[in-house]
Amino acid sequence: MSRLPAWIGQHLAAVRAIIVMTIITGALYPLAMLGVAQAAFHNQANGSLVTVNGKVVGSSLLCQEFVDSKGNPLPQYFQPRPSTASSSTDKTDYGCDPLYSGASNLGPNNSTLVQNIQQRKVAYAKLNGVPLASVPPDAVTTSGSGLDPYISPQNAADQVNRVAAARHLPVSVVQAQVSKYTQGRVIGFLGEPRVNVLLLNIGLNALPGQHT
Repeated sequence: MSRLPAWIGQHLAAVRAIIVMTIITGALYPLAMLGVAQAAFHNQANGSLVTVNGKVVGSSLLCQEFVDSKGNPLPQYFQPRPSTASSSTDKTDYGCDPLYSGASNLGPNNSTLVQNIQQRKVAYAKLNGVPLASVPPDAVTTSGSGLDPYISPQNAADQVNRVAAARHLPVSVVQAQVSKYTQGRVIGFLGEPRVNVLLLNIGLNALPGQHT
C-alpha cells in the first residue's frame, strides 16, 4: 500500500500520463507520419518544388507571376489567375507572394470587386485578342488563397495564339504543350480539368530554340 496521500498519488499518475502521451503524440506519431510522407509522398511532403537545370524555380502548388518590372504581363508566357497575395507597400510585388496569401474578402455586390473584374476582363480581352463575352471567370477572379497554380483549359486556350506569336512557334506546338500539362479531374470526378501554368511555361522554355 502506498504511503503517499491519495491526492499526491493522483497527481503523480496524471504527470506520468502526460509524459507518456507527450512522447506518443509529440514525438513518435509525428516521426511516423514524417517517415510515411517521405517514403510515399516525397515530392509533395517537400513542397512539390520544381527545378530547372538543378535550380529551384518554384512550386507546382503555387502560382507565379510572369510580368516585367512594371507588372505588365510578358506576352511569351501563359498568365495565371489574378492574385491579391501581395504586399501593399512593395510596389514590385504584383501577386502570387506566399508571404501574403489571402483573398480580397470583397462580397459579390461590392462595387470595388465589380470594377476590378470589369477592368481585368477588358485587359484580358485586349491582351489575348478575344471578345469580352468569352473571357472565362477564372481569368478575372482571384482564388481564396491568391496562390492558385492552375487556370482553366478555356483560359489556356485563349492565350495560345498570343504565346505562339510571341515565341514564333506554330499554334499547334503551343496547343500540344497545353494538352501535355492539362490535368483531369481528381480520381475521375472531383474538381475540374486544369492547366498548371508554371509547368506549362517551363515546358515551353525547354522547346528547341526557346530560352530557359
